[in-house]
Order: sequence, then C-alpha cells, then structure tokens
Amino acid sequence: MSALTHLDSQGQARMVDVGGKPETRRSATATGRIRMAPATLAAVREGSGPKGDVLAAARIAGIMAAKQTGALIPLCHPLALDAVTVEFAFEADAVRATTTASLTGKTGVEMEALAAVSVALLTIYDMAKALEKGMTIEGIRLLEKTGGKSGDWRAE
Repeated sequence: MSALTHLDSQGQARMVDVGGKPETRRSATATGRIRMAPATLAAVREGSGPKGDVLAAARIAGIMAAKQTGALIPLCHPLALDAVTVEFAFEADAVRATTTASLTGKTGVEMEALAAVSVALLTIYDMAKALEKGMTIEGIRLLEKTGGKSGDWRAE
C-alpha cells in the first residue's frame, strides 16, 4: 500500500474507502486574498461596480463551490455539509476571503473549504474585471482542520 491514500498497491488512482471509518465532527478553514488597485477596492467596498454587490455574489458562489467539491475534484467524496461560511475582510490593497466548512462524517472537509475560498475569489475577479484586469489572487491555503483520525492541525 502506498503512503498516498488515493493510490492503490499498483500505483493507480482510487477513491479512498471510508466505509469503515467512524463519523466524527470535522471542520476546515481556508483563506486567500485578491489584490487590486485602490479604485477597484473602493468600488468593491461600496458595491458600486458595474455588476453590483460583488461580495454578495462571491459569498453565494463560495458556498455553492463547497457543496459541489465532490463533482469538481475527481477523487473527493460528495459530502453532506452541515455548514459553510464565507467571510470577507478589507486589507490595504486586497480583499481577504476566509471560509469554513463543517460536518459530522467519515472524511474531512479541507477540499470544501479550499474550493469555497478559491471560487469566492474568482467571483470577485469576475465581478470586478471590468474595472481592473490585473487583479491577483494569492495565498490560498488551509488555516486549520479539526476532527478525524489525524486530529487537529493548524498552520504556522
């Protein structure tokens, strides 16, 4: 058996069998940011861009992405999520998105949190691209995860 759980003994891709695992409370939080010019940032903050309320659309898109992660990432299990949150904070030159996904289940929700933050940031780009095409999405990463066999983990 390979140390990589998505590979079988012949090195071929497989979906991990979680059938025998106990259900536990699990959560994951991810973050990332989109850098932009001051004028674009002001329009996003004020909701005055050409497509309207950027953050409302990005919040819904992030939640939808978390719910669809199993369809987007080939070897992810489709999960019945208990909750997904998408929060935004304005920084000097960026909007930061932070997402949390949670459930009681047999496998973790790290990919759901990461998908949510990624799509939320992509939606901000889409909603504001008429104002600025040079925005930069950066720093997408897992901040923490709780539950499961491997226990809790936090980024340093």
